[in-house]
Amino acid sequence: MQVSLKDNISPAFYKLFWDIHNKKHANYWLKGGRGSTKSSFISLMIVLGIMQDKDANAIVLRKVANTLRDSVFEQYLWAIDLLHVDEYWQSSVSPMQLTYKPTGQQIRFKGADDPRKIKSQTFRQGYTKFKHFEEVTEFKGMEEIRSINQSLGRGGSGIITFYSYNPPARQSNWVNQAVDSEQMRDDTLVNLSDYRSVPKSWLGIEFLADAEQLKKDNEKAYRHEYLGEVTGTGAEVFNNITTRPITDDEIARFDKVYYGLDFGFAKDPTAFVKIYWDSARRRIFIFDEFERVGLKVRDAVAMIKARNPRNEPLTADSASPDMIAEYQDQGLNIYGAIKGGGSRDHGYKWLEDLREIIIDPTRCPDAWREFTSYEFEIDLNGNYKSGYPDGNDHTMDATRYALESLIRKGGFIKWN
Repeated sequence: MQVSLKDNISPAFYKLFWDIHNKKHANYWLKGGRGSTKSSFISLMIVLGIMQDKDANAIVLRKVANTLRDSVFEQYLWAIDLLHVDEYWQSSVSPMQLTYKPTGQQIRFKGADDPRKIKSQTFRQGYTKFKHFEEVTEFKGMEEIRSINQSLGRGGSGIITFYSYNPPARQSNWVNQAVDSEQMRDDTLVNLSDYRSVPKSWLGIEFLADAEQLKKDNEKAYRHEYLGEVTGTGAEVFNNITTRPITDDEIARFDKVYYGLDFGFAKDPTAFVKIYWDSARRRIFIFDEFERVGLKVRDAVAMIKARNPRNEPLTADSASPDMIAEYQDQGLNIYGAIKGGGSRDHGYKWLEDLREIIIDPTRCPDAWREFTSYEFEIDLNGNYKSGYPDGNDHTMDATRYALESLIRKGGFIKWN
C-alpha cells in the first residue's frame, strides 16, 4: 500500500525532512510544546531510514528505563503501523527492540539510568546510524550525552542523532543553554514546532479546548506548555509580579500605607519600602523605596521622614534593639518586627500566595530587581532545594516587616 509521507507529518517538519534527506546536518534538536508531533516525526524518519539503508540501525534512549515501553516504544510501533509495514517488523519487549525481518536490522530501546552501561552496540547487519534521545531534558547534561554518544557513535559514517524535548521554563537549564550556545557545532540544526501547525483532526477537540482554556487562564503557562517557549527560569519564587508604572493618581487614592525597614549591617544595605495593601483584590503596590550601603542613622531618618511626613508606624528588623532605640531617639514612630521561628518562611509564603505584587520599576528599581530575580536554589541533581534562599533580599525583608500585622492574622499558625 502506497503511503504519502507528506500527509502524515506536520507542515512544521517539511523543510526538516528535506534537510535530513539531503544529509545536511548530523544533529537535530527538535523542541516544541504539547502536541507538536516532534517525536512522531522522528520515529517515522528512523523507521524509513532503516528500511532504505541496509546498514542502518537505531538506538532510542530515555533516561529512565521503565518509561520506555509506554512512551517511545509505543511511538515507534505507531510509526510502523502508519506506514503499513508491520508485516516486515517483529517486536520484542525482552529485550525491548524492533527487528526489520528482511535483513535483521534493529531499533533497540535503552534506559540510561546508568550511562556507563551504554556501550557500543554490535548488530547482525550494519551499525548504529540513528540515535534518538527522547525527553532529553531528563538527562543530567551535555557531559552525560557526550559520554553516551562516544560509546554509540562508532562503526560507520553518516550518523544522525535526534534530540526531542519540551523546552524547560528555566533559561538556565542546561538544554536551553546548549541549543542557544553561539559555539554550537556547524553540523547541528535546531527546530521549533508547536500544535498550531498540526491538522486539528490529529489532535482532537479535547486537546484544542484544553489549550484554549489555558491560554485564557494563564497565558504564560500556555506559551510554555503548548508553544514551547522559554518563559522564565522556572525557579522563580514570585510568579505573581506585575511590572508597570504606578501613577500619581493611583497613589493619591492609597488610603492605608505600610512602611518597612531592613537595617544594613557591614556591607548589607539599609532598605526602606512603602506599600499599599488592596485587601479586596489581595494585592500589594510597592511604590516607593530607598536602598543604601553605609547609610548613617541621621541620614536614613531624614530620608524616611521625607517619605513619611505624618510619621505613621514603621516596622523594622528587630535583630538589633539598640538600632530601634536609636531611630526612636531621632523621633521616628518605629517598632521592631515580632519575627520568631518560621516568620521568614511564613512571610515569603504569604507574599507568594498573593494574587498580585505590583512594582513600579522606575520608582522602585531595587525592589523590582530583588523580587523578579529571587529564585529557589537547585541542587546538583537539578532538584529544587527546600526553603527560601538567603541573600539579595533586603527590600523583600522590608516588605514582610511592613506587612507583618497582615501576615500574622492571615491564617497562619501563630509564630513561635
